[in-house]
Amino acid sequence: MAPVLVRLALRRAVREARYVRPVPFGRATGLVRDVYGRLERDFGMLAPPVAVHSPSPAVLAASWVMLRESLVAAGETSRADREIVATVVSRGNSCPYCVEVHGMALESLGRPAEAAAIASGRPVTDPRVGPLSAGARAELTAVAFTFHYLNRVVSVFLGPSPLPSSVPDSARAKARAVLGRFLRPVTGAAPGESLELLPVGSRDFAWAAGNPVVEDAFSRAASAFAALPVPSSVRDVVERELSTWDGAPPGLSRSWVDAFDDPAVRLALVVAKAPYQVDDALVAAAGLSDRELVELVGWAGFTAAARAVSLSPLPG
Repeated sequence: MAPVLVRLALRRAVREARYVRPVPFGRATGLVRDVYGRLERDFGMLAPPVAVHSPSPAVLAASWVMLRESLVAAGETSRADREIVATVVSRGNSCPYCVEVHGMALESLGRPAEAAAIASGRPVTDPRVGPLSAGARAELTAVAFTFHYLNRVVSVFLGPSPLPSSVPDSARAKARAVLGRFLRPVTGAAPGESLELLPVGSRDFAWAAGNPVVEDAFSRAASAFAALPVPSSVRDVVERELSTWDGAPPGLSRSWVDAFDDPAVRLALVVAKAPYQVDDALVAAAGLSDRELVELVGWAGFTAAARAVSLSPLPG
């Protein structure tokens, strides 16, 4: 776990979230307090990409269940292999925040060459021999799913770097080195300990069949997202548009959503297909409360992640 001063700094960093006001650590109650405590214990810190979900306790719990059971819990694959998948997916989704965080995690695990290669867009050689087992494939696909989701959330609510914006450019390299020393991942987390945070869901994730805990975790998360009060008018359009989406970015301009009159539909579609295009005007036009915004972004992100994994379960 990160030292006390680093944990306190990370708790304060959550305040820099855009568009929503996450629940401060000291004021958290109920499910939010429970998830925050588990996050610091099992992930080592109050990670802002999870904490920004706190205006909606159910989405907060779902995001943590996915992250913990895919990236953190012990399994057949190493934490380094999972961090490689997380970083590759994040770069493919143009999420510099997640590339930086998980690149630092790779460096702390003794894999600086892979971190540098991914950051620069070079391929990473897989040292394993032979095909993946069903269990290992399920674990790594779960990581890919989780980061297709989290990259979208981070692109909306957080800046391009985990370092606070108050850190001047001249000090960022040193600050990054200091933070990186405290980002060595927590190890030995038992699989399945987060499942109790969510009700049992429908087991409809074929890619996860090789790992019952992963299958259970994502089934529970799917049910939590399905239960959110996202209007059917938004769901229907997003699901229809994603059903024929090939996963490619739609282009530099946002004209591709101009045909849709509903601001919430436009926002959800941009979150799903090009989250880096979300801006103040798009969010303001939707006119949502903090909770409604987290739930719309979460639902769109989860739906897009499911589509992305169906197209390509593991990054090349």
